[in-house]
Amino acid sequence: MSRVGKVERTTKESSVHVEVDLDGTGRVEIATGVPFYDHMLTALGVHGSLDLVVRATGDVEIDAHHTVEDVAIVLGQALREALGDKAGIRRFGDAWIPMDETLAHAAVDVSGRPYCVHVGEPAEYNTFTIGGNYPFVLNRHVFDSLAFHAGIALHVRVEYGRDPHHITEAQFKAVARALRAAVEPDPRVGGVPSTKGVL
Repeated sequence: MSRVGKVERTTKESSVHVEVDLDGTGRVEIATGVPFYDHMLTALGVHGSLDLVVRATGDVEIDAHHTVEDVAIVLGQALREALGDKAGIRRFGDAWIPMDETLAHAAVDVSGRPYCVHVGEPAEYNTFTIGGNYPFVLNRHVFDSLAFHAGIALHVRVEYGRDPHHITEAQFKAVARALRAAVEPDPRVGGVPSTKGVL
């Protein structure tokens, strides 16, 4: 069975197209108009072994916020579509990612119940913009939007770090690896991995 999601969303602030294949090999085609976000979404696809296409245009001349948020919304919707009834998946996944001086952890439950916990980012970087185009403070917004629209429980935490680039990238890679584990087929599970029979 193909586990592919394709979603488009257009507002007065952005136009977003996302395609995701959960059984991919990490082939990515990313263009959001926010270069550092492109870098993070590329990491998400590669380390999550997702074939991922993201094309977005938005009012980045005002701020990256609208485009970044809307891409996260559509990516979450595409993931939800690709998951289908979630039969035969592992459901849970987690990953620790070190990146030089930074250590980040992510845990995922493909539960159908959206929830996001995001902790540990150094508050002193909340006014920092990475690469001149990606506000550090948007990390939490990305993970919130992704979790809500994918229908997953997502916990992301930074244990420590001092470089905003490394802190952000370690989180995206941790989410990628945790998501990869959670959506992976489990040969020991024939149906939906839930005592309720539905996720």
